[in-house]
Amino acid sequence: MNIDRFVMAIAGTFILSSLLLAHFHNPNWLWFTGFVGANLLQTSFTGFCPLVFILKKAGVKPGAAFK
Repeated sequence: MNIDRFVMAIAGTFILSSLLLAHFHNPNWLWFTGFVGANLLQTSFTGFCPLVFILKKAGVKPGAAFK
């Protein structure tokens, strides 16, 4: 699995988890959903993602989007 797939998988997991937490626990978890979405949006413009930095340091091979 490359960095691109890791980023999408982790972002999707965070979004779905926070939606479930907002539904069953507290609506304030939607702020986390918004944070993940905003981070994905800024990454699309700037190409910088903190998770990518961490995954590169961990030795995960880059994909097409994050070289």
